[in-house]
Amino acid sequence: MLDSVLFQIAMIITIGVLSQWIAWRFRLPAIVIMSLAGLIIGPFFGLFSPQETFGEIFSPIISLAVAIILFEGSLSLDFREIRGFRHSIVRISTVGALIAWLLGSLAAHYLAGLSLDVAFVIGGLFIVTGPTVIIPLLRQAKLKERPATILKWEGIVVDPFGALVALFAMEVVFFRNQMISGTSLLLFFGASVLAAVIGAGVGFSIGWLLERGYIPEYLKSPIVLGSVLLVFVLSDAIMHETGLLAVTAMGIVMANMHLSSLRDLLHFKENISVLLISSVFIMLTASLSIDTLLEILNWHMLAFVLAMMFVVRPLSIWLSTIGVGLTNKERTLIGWIAPRGIVALTVSGFFADVLVKSGFEGAEIITALTLGLVFSTVLAHGFSIGWLAKKLGLQATEESGVIIVGGGSFTAVLAEAIQSFDKPALIMDREWGRLYKARQLNIKTAVGDILSEHTEFSVDLTPYETLIAASGEDAYNALICHRFLPEYGREHIYQTPMHTGDPSDYSKTLGGKTFLDQGYDIHTLNHLVDEGYTIRKTTLTEQYTYSDYEEDQKSQTTIPLFAVDQDNNLFFLEDNKKRSLDGVTIVSLTSPIRKIIKAIEKAGNSEVSPSTDENV
Repeated sequence: MLDSVLFQIAMIITIGVLSQWIAWRFRLPAIVIMSLAGLIIGPFFGLFSPQETFGEIFSPIISLAVAIILFEGSLSLDFREIRGFRHSIVRISTVGALIAWLLGSLAAHYLAGLSLDVAFVIGGLFIVTGPTVIIPLLRQAKLKERPATILKWEGIVVDPFGALVALFAMEVVFFRNQMISGTSLLLFFGASVLAAVIGAGVGFSIGWLLERGYIPEYLKSPIVLGSVLLVFVLSDAIMHETGLLAVTAMGIVMANMHLSSLRDLLHFKENISVLLISSVFIMLTASLSIDTLLEILNWHMLAFVLAMMFVVRPLSIWLSTIGVGLTNKERTLIGWIAPRGIVALTVSGFFADVLVKSGFEGAEIITALTLGLVFSTVLAHGFSIGWLAKKLGLQATEESGVIIVGGGSFTAVLAEAIQSFDKPALIMDREWGRLYKARQLNIKTAVGDILSEHTEFSVDLTPYETLIAASGEDAYNALICHRFLPEYGREHIYQTPMHTGDPSDYSKTLGGKTFLDQGYDIHTLNHLVDEGYTIRKTTLTEQYTYSDYEEDQKSQTTIPLFAVDQDNNLFFLEDNKKRSLDGVTIVSLTSPIRKIIKAIEKAGNSEVSPSTDENV
């Protein structure tokens, strides 16, 4: 059964997705888990060998997957995102890449023992990082906006250029050794320009057709996906490795046409990319041999890898970012994070084959050298990015916060209660006046429509893991929940109960989960706060259980809002009915009568229940 092609395909996808889930569940770098999973089922235990199973179609499958991943990444490269630090990205992608190419080539020659010709070629390839490794790391680390955006743009933009730089270097080496004529160099430049033109032209044409309704909704994603594959294959047929440039150009053009249906395309491509990244990493690592892995332990290779990580990368970033406005902490973080991934692994095999067949000495160790760099950077950067960002103060937040859409009395005191647990809270509203109460309580606020594109680029939503739609308009709340469902997930999207009509007017697929019981709509909650209701915290103990809490609250109007456990994790009681509540602090909106009862108890020196009960 293990030899069945269908079985291996199913297992590769399953193990890849399972690795992603394990990484999410235990807050580990997804790339590391996927790589280890591939090594376990491949060279360590010999359960699968995808390269043997798929034979001649192994490399084409990997190449097409990389093309889709790179296109999906480039679809997010909207130039509006980099206002204020465009110079940093341009410098790193040009001057920084050139410095890394030259220094990497010298390291490959003097430390890894490659000939100057081979080192010149492979040094060009090693400037790449790529979305397959950068984007999972950024998702895990939750960096601040500027370093995260710079790393993302560098990874996507430099990816195709790394392959082209290596291809150009190989053409120069062949020309220097009189193996080709000068015409071939001109053809290389011509093919590169043509690939970019093909990608940009197809991207613009598809975007034009999408906007004018010439493509039906159900065919939009399939047609775009098919076009990406066609552009990649056509460009690659003209000249090898130019397909990556073509699909990147196609994605960037479409991203900056500001298409109305772009977000739907992005969600579709993101889902595919998760499957492809998982599967491709499993396939590549599972196809390695023990001999190749042992080659990595050669001290020459270890010295090269260490030089690339601790000398070449930091030096190229620090030199290329002089005078562009980045802080030393940002330059330190960016100068450390440069994991290599799928593109380096797949493209290095092509160059190794060509150079070995052409008789260049040392080219046979290119695959092992690439593998050593990939694994070392993935492990080192995967486990260190969060720690280093925290030390440098470049993490958006250590705690997962809450964004509340809708200003008012209730949302202001709710946000204040959330902030009292050292969790970030943001209240956003389309009208400045509705945020008056929040500003009085020193709550972070933002004016604007969360559904607008302008807000997407002006408000950093990274620190907020949970969204509560609490505006005065039921339809607007439902629309907000529907819009942000793919980003936050259904478990982290809430909306206040409807105050008009029937709750069944909105399906579960449109709105979010209901925040509080029906009847406590936002207008009622605002009225209660205006009437004197206050936030109260009650800590449960073995002596004072949740049952005691419920019994005590029967004599007064109390509305449980959320709870925080001993590890400072915020959750909603409705979602955790089976959760142990020992040591949990329940935050409630309580009637003013509670103050009167407490005052009477204090005056009469009566015994009170052994719970921690206080006002915020």
